[in-house]
Amino acid sequence: MQSRNPQLGNHKGFTLIETIVGIVILAISFSVLTTLIHPVAQQSADQLHQVKAAELGQSVLNEIQNKAFDEKSDMAGGIVRCGENSTSCTPSSLLGPEDGSDGRDDNNEYTRDLYDDVDDYNGLTYDSDEIENSQGDKLDLYLGYKMIITVCNDANYDGTCSGDNKTAKLITVTITTPTDFSMSFSTYRANF
Repeated sequence: MQSRNPQLGNHKGFTLIETIVGIVILAISFSVLTTLIHPVAQQSADQLHQVKAAELGQSVLNEIQNKAFDEKSDMAGGIVRCGENSTSCTPSSLLGPEDGSDGRDDNNEYTRDLYDDVDDYNGLTYDSDEIENSQGDKLDLYLGYKMIITVCNDANYDGTCSGDNKTAKLITVTITTPTDFSMSFSTYRANF
């Protein structure tokens, strides 16, 4: 009979080479998974930003739509319209706040509470971290977003600014998300 030495018996386990090969295979598979998951995570953030931009754009368009068509129109709507009788509308070259400024006060903050007609919003621009509501309160929900508003006369509804015909104004709100994705929202305000 042969005696077996317990120290020289069959040992089961991984060798050093097998362990290193396993670690290398795991590292490669994790790097492949990471490169596949990262773009998906970025896209999901983009979708959230786009939804927030759409909410902001719609909110601003609603605010502007509720203003008078022109400074010389009836603020309640309907009774006095610019372009009728002896009342003229504001020419395209003068669209913007009535005082000719960019709509900012002495503290370099916008004073939208004075915006009483659609064309007052022409040229209104908010840089990142400046967006505020119509009462002048900063909106922390939109940190990193930018907004540009343009208003122009577009009587033939073709999407381009067309002279001084005063039957409709094209309002365009462009929102840029923190990931530099720009979305434009447009609507018309008719002279009624």
